[in-house]
Amino acid sequence: MSVHPFIEAKKQGGHNVKRACELLGVSRAAFYARRQAVPRPRAMRDRELGERITQVHRHSRGTYGAPRIHAVLRGEGERCGRRRVARLMREAGLRGRHRRRRLVTTVSDPGAAARPDLIGRDFEPDAAAVDTRWCGDITYIPTDEGWLYLATVIDIASRRVVGWATADHLRTELVVEALQMACSRRRPAGSVIFHSDRGCQYTSAGYAQLAERLGVRLSVGRTGQCWDNALAESFFATLKGELPAGRAWPSRAAARSGIFEFIESWYNLHRLHSSLGYRSPAAYEAAIAA
Repeated sequence: MSVHPFIEAKKQGGHNVKRACELLGVSRAAFYARRQAVPRPRAMRDRELGERITQVHRHSRGTYGAPRIHAVLRGEGERCGRRRVARLMREAGLRGRHRRRRLVTTVSDPGAAARPDLIGRDFEPDAAAVDTRWCGDITYIPTDEGWLYLATVIDIASRRVVGWATADHLRTELVVEALQMACSRRRPAGSVIFHSDRGCQYTSAGYAQLAERLGVRLSVGRTGQCWDNALAESFFATLKGELPAGRAWPSRAAARSGIFEFIESWYNLHRLHSSLGYRSPAAYEAAIAA
């Protein structure tokens, strides 16, 4: 029967800490540190990182997972691995939000004029192409008063939402307002492409006339091919995944206020995009300007 090292050390000459530590294969410093309940440097570092990770997660509205939190910490000069961040998040019970699939609401007009696809699924960021290629789509937000519809215009190069509009209807006026906002805000120096799906709002004669007046070239993807407008689809998945969830908004006005705050105060200015090197649209455009 084996004898515990401390019992053996005591038999050999009283409370011989040195001998006991030798038998256990630990240093005397480690023994006294454990005896005095002094946390180890790594444990102290984990505690500090865990507190900062919790702050970043809270600032992201509970949406960031380990990759984006790691990017924030790395941007602050912290030296830690992504796996360590993931482990500390698990220990703290923190999780990012995952995207959910959305219901397709596009209604095509079979009699609409044919238009080309000028994007060809090329949605890569491009520092030299800001305000030359836009895309957009329409989605819906549930409220206790009924659906609130949202139309967007997104700069493909920087991922920034440059124009958007909401309404309680799906008439062409909804997408007209979003495009007018984008042109008014950005004032593109040359011709800009706007890419959408083949929804009847985007293929209407009234929308074509507005685009011509604004110097916008219209581009459309193929019917039933969501990947032809993948960036716009991706934004809506992010919006619905990161807006407060669990129940419908109490009113359309409340939903619109929430969308405004999400787009203008969070998404454009602060939300990190992996495709932009973990920078926000505003930071990416600022780097281009500099």
